[in-house]
Formats: sequence, structure tokens, C-alpha cells
Amino acid sequence: MITNAEHKVLVVDDDVSICELLKLYLEREGLVTYVVHSGKKAVEQFRNTTPDIVLLDLMIPDMDGYQVCREIRKVSNIPVIMLTAKGDTFDKVLGLELGADDYIVKPFEPKEVIARVKAVLRRYERKESDISQEVIYPNLVVNLDNYTARVNGRDVELTPKELELLYFLAARPNKVFTREQILEQVWGFDFYGDSRTVDVHIKRLREKVEPQNSKWQIKTVWGVGYKFEVK
Repeated sequence: MITNAEHKVLVVDDDVSICELLKLYLEREGLVTYVVHSGKKAVEQFRNTTPDIVLLDLMIPDMDGYQVCREIRKVSNIPVIMLTAKGDTFDKVLGLELGADDYIVKPFEPKEVIARVKAVLRRYERKESDISQEVIYPNLVVNLDNYTARVNGRDVELTPKELELLYFLAARPNKVFTREQILEQVWGFDFYGDSRTVDVHIKRLREKVEPQNSKWQIKTVWGVGYKFEVK
């Protein structure tokens, strides 16, 4: 069982049978579970109950899962795991860019979902318990305590995963990481993504932060991966 019985999970899916099955398994693990079947209800329930993690289907009435994720990310960095019948890489990457922490394609085994929930909660709690999560360079400050990034003294708007990726690389200057290592460390060992996820996030990071500085760069090491190079 998940040791902290105070954890709350919000399940958002218009398939009643899936919701009932997930609720059964989640409550067996000691999680207080709320269930809704539409996007608007999801946003309302999120505001009322402040869950610790959200299991979010993409194809739901009123507002789709992407829109719900955007609303959540405006006010919170809590974990979001997307549940969907869509399996295309584009859909996965779009969900992750919006701030989802993991992605599970239907049909799935409930035990797999429970394993993912446990792993994501462990990673999130580990981040929250760190004393300080800030890196500082000339023209760059990245802070995971409040999920902010500043370049040349100005706030830069990054998605949670973009910021986590930037922090991970910047906290380990001049060290080269493969795409698989980055997936493992930033998305978690249980994330079943591919290397294109990393490439997309690196591309977006460069567009947002690199043109404004000359002291450092996110450098491609051909045939290997990426590193945060301090000049």
C-alpha cells in the first residue's frame, strides 16, 4: 500500500466502468479517490479538493484533457498522469509539453496504473523534500522550489517539464547525458517514452532561453546526447 493515507487522487474519465475499476484499486492502496466524468467537473473538483495527483483522460466532454491540464498548470505543479486511447507520439509529446508527468495508453492493467501512481508520487515528494533546488549562472537562475526561471533578469515562461529538464542539465554543468538517461532522470524510470520526447523539449528550451545569453548553452553532443555547457 501507499504509506500516506492522506494522499488524494482525482480520476477524470467519461468511461464509468474504467472509473469504478480505478477507484477500487486506488482505494485499496489507501488513496482517497474522487471521480468525475467531464472537463468542467474536473476543474471544479480540482479546486474544491486539491488532490495530490490527477489521472486525466484526454477525450472527455466539455473540455478535453489538454485544456484541463492547462488549467491545472496555471495554479499547481502536482503530478498529472494522462490516460487515453491515443497512442501517437504527437499526442504523447503534446501532453508532456503541457506539463503531464506520465502517459498511459488504453487498454491498461490497473496494477500498471497503481505502479505509475506510486512512482510519480515518490518523485514528486522527493523534490518537495529537498532543502533547496536552485542553480545560478551569469544571466540564469533556475529554481525548482517555486518553478521559476530567469534569464537576463527577466522571468521566462517554461512548462514544468521544460523547467525540470533545464534544472537537471544546469545542475550538472559540462556533463554529457544520453537521451535515455535524461528520460530516466527527468521523466522517471517508469516512463515509457522515446528519445524524441527529449529532442522536442530541448528544442523548445533553446527557443525560449538560449538567444538571450552568451555565457552558456544547451549543446548537442552528436551521437551521444546533450549537455549544459558553461563557456
